[in-house]
Amino acid sequence: MNEKVLVVDDEEEILSLISDALSDDGYVVFTAKDCDEALEKLKINPDIILLDVMMPGKNGFEFCTEIRDAISCPIIFITAKINEADLLKGLAIGGDDYITKPFSIRGLKARIGAHIRRDKRNFSMENKKYIIFNDLKIDLKGRKVLLKDEEVILTKREFDIIELLALNNGQVFSKEQIYEKIWGYDAEGDSSTVAEHIKKIRFKFNKHNISNKYISTVWGVGYKWEN
Repeated sequence: MNEKVLVVDDEEEILSLISDALSDDGYVVFTAKDCDEALEKLKINPDIILLDVMMPGKNGFEFCTEIRDAISCPIIFITAKINEADLLKGLAIGGDDYITKPFSIRGLKARIGAHIRRDKRNFSMENKKYIIFNDLKIDLKGRKVLLKDEEVILTKREFDIIELLALNNGQVFSKEQIYEKIWGYDAEGDSSTVAEHIKKIRFKFNKHNISNKYISTVWGVGYKWEN
């Protein structure tokens, strides 16, 4: 296995529990008690980061925002409480998942394994020319989408959204997260335009007699690619 996991939490018991459990499964575990220590340990190039939200000093959200442009690995937030606003904020700034305290070690291991496998698949897919889902073919180099061998005429933004979701098959993105990744942090406008673009993509898919099965709405959160 040998995947590297960075665990950031100010509770010594949590660090010890997670470190022992993951080490038993073959992971190489590094721990940090605060964000400053975690920043130093990023040089190990972790395969995944487990990040506590509530910590003294810089919190997990602030740390994620600081490092996200430089770190591409999955980030799972660990938090004692969660509400929809926190979930949306975490996804918007680049988090990939949440797990709440108290948590089961079995559940944590399952989440970690799933994200690492997905990250490896995505890396492999990014080096491919095509992604194929049944009757849909995405030409990544030519920036075209074919449905039943017939091209779907898309705008640049529409293709960018499809590419983002398809390359991260199954991962949920909030509207805010999609907007920031596609339009950029400094773009003028707001995330409501994402819903309009998704609506147009679905309309074009339907014109080719394809149901809305590829872009799925996750109510209260955002969208994901589903095939």
